[in-house]
Amino acid sequence: MTDRLGEKNSMEIKQILEAKRRHLARLANEGGSAGETSAIAASADWVPRPRGPALRALLEVLAESGIRIKPSSFDAIATPVQVDFENRETLRELISGMIFIEIKSSSQSRVKEGFGGFFFALTESEISAADQLGAQHRVALFNRLSGEVLITSIPEILARSRSTNWQVSVQL
Repeated sequence: MTDRLGEKNSMEIKQILEAKRRHLARLANEGGSAGETSAIAASADWVPRPRGPALRALLEVLAESGIRIKPSSFDAIATPVQVDFENRETLRELISGMIFIEIKSSSQSRVKEGFGGFFFALTESEISAADQLGAQHRVALFNRLSGEVLITSIPEILARSRSTNWQVSVQL
C-alpha cells in the first residue's frame, strides 16, 4: 500500500535539497568572483583577465614564446601601463613586464593574520601556468574580512603548507 503523504513529503524534501544545492553552488561561484573583483579593485596596477578576442590574442602571443596556458589559470594581470590586449604588437612589446595573478580569496573567520588556517585548492592549470611563467606568475591570497593581501607563489605556498590533499577531478 502506498503512503501518499509519505510520497509527497519525500518529493518536497528532494525539491528543497535540490534548491539548496543550486543556491550553495551559486553562492560559491559568486563568492569567488566577488573576492577576485575586490582584490583587483584594491590594486591600482591590476586588470581583470581579458575576455573574448583580447584573451585569445594574449594566449596566442604567449604561445608564440612557447608558453601554453589555459584561460582559467589566472584571474588578473599586473601591468604598470595600460594595455590594449587585442593589439598583438603591443602585447609582444609588453608581455615580459606582465605578472599573471591567480587570486585565492576567503571570507572565513577561521583564517588568521598571515593566512594561517586558509584552505584552498590549486588546479593543474594553475600549477602548469606557474611552472611555465616562473617569476611572471604570482598567487594573491586575499582575506575579504580583514582586507589583508599576501602576494606569493605556488612553490612558496607548497613549502609553507601544513598539509596537502591531492585529488583527481574527472568528468564523464
